[in-house]
Amino acid sequence: MKQPEIGIPILFRCPISLDLFKDPVTLCTGQTYDRSSIEKWLSCGNSTCPVTMQKLHDSTIVPNTTLRHLIDRWLQINCSHGYDLDYFQTVDDSFVVLKHNLQSKESTLEAKVEALEKVIALSKDLPFENCPLIQLDFFQMILELALENADESLNFEGNIMFVEQALVCGLKLLPFSDLGTLNMLKQDESKFTNFLILFKKGSFMIKKSLCHYIVAISSSLQSKELLVMLGKSKILVQELVHLIENKLDGYEESIKALSALSSVEQNREVIAKENAVKALITYIVNAPKCEYRSLFGLVMAMKTIETLLVVESAKEDVLDHPNGISEIVKMVFRVSSDNEASESAMNCLIILCQDFMNAREEAICCGILTKLLLLLQSQCSERTKNKARMLLKLLRSMCNRDQK
Repeated sequence: MKQPEIGIPILFRCPISLDLFKDPVTLCTGQTYDRSSIEKWLSCGNSTCPVTMQKLHDSTIVPNTTLRHLIDRWLQINCSHGYDLDYFQTVDDSFVVLKHNLQSKESTLEAKVEALEKVIALSKDLPFENCPLIQLDFFQMILELALENADESLNFEGNIMFVEQALVCGLKLLPFSDLGTLNMLKQDESKFTNFLILFKKGSFMIKKSLCHYIVAISSSLQSKELLVMLGKSKILVQELVHLIENKLDGYEESIKALSALSSVEQNREVIAKENAVKALITYIVNAPKCEYRSLFGLVMAMKTIETLLVVESAKEDVLDHPNGISEIVKMVFRVSSDNEASESAMNCLIILCQDFMNAREEAICCGILTKLLLLLQSQCSERTKNKARMLLKLLRSMCNRDQK
């Protein structure tokens, strides 16, 4: 059985030589170095700590026996599996070279694309302990490369291919990386601008990848502010709506991204005003009636409409759409095996029927009463049936009121 590639943990490397500690010693600043490296530094007349650059008020160096013990133990465990120090150094050096090739301005575009392909291949073995891809922070470096000079990157086919590969590569590393890294978009205005440029001018593959990044951003509490920034960008929302409305390549990823952006209350008004609800209804109208793979898209679209109905303009968009109410009524029992779709549709009708008489009248004309009765006789959950009873009760009370 092939052994997984294991690199030297970053904490076991001297910050000066970047090699495995042989004799770790600690300065008064708390930083640890290999004895030979720090003695050479001090012998050159330096009186500061190389990492912190603090002035050394005491030049005493103290052996770090705890770290030495941990390194010895680590070597014992891994050498028992057939590894030796030369192997670790060779593996790590290859990753360092790979990173250098990606960052070097002297590397050709073809060489960089080839390096990205190697990273993608290596990422298939993740997670494995002490992986240099994670230790050397390939994720941040690759994402920065994709965002750099977005205008220039999209002028040539080769550059588009590089950006596509970089974003795909980043997605492979994303589950094993710190999501807080994505906040670089918030902290650097040029990176945020380039993200939007890539979404507006990039290929469909680039746009699909960026949608996955938006979903990832929404899953982290660390990046809530960034999600608000993205959701308030009319450029981004317009592009997402355009993809969904015209069912262009990547429209399903766009629905997920739009749903992620809508999860933050501050974004909903901007999203609603860019005709997102109309686009989602149009998607539902044209979605395949029998394809199982479209189920997730239908559910996500319906839930996103429900989320956006807190905005008045979103309610009006449903009423103004020629298929607005009728499609929501169909969704009550369209996907009979999915309680989420039915509940979201009924929640939408409850909101609309409470506020608008014409919504109630149209829902009844479209057969909502029959749909609800069928739902009550189906094998759906008790929670879904309770939602159906609630809507029936609302319609009955509102109709009695209308007749008075």
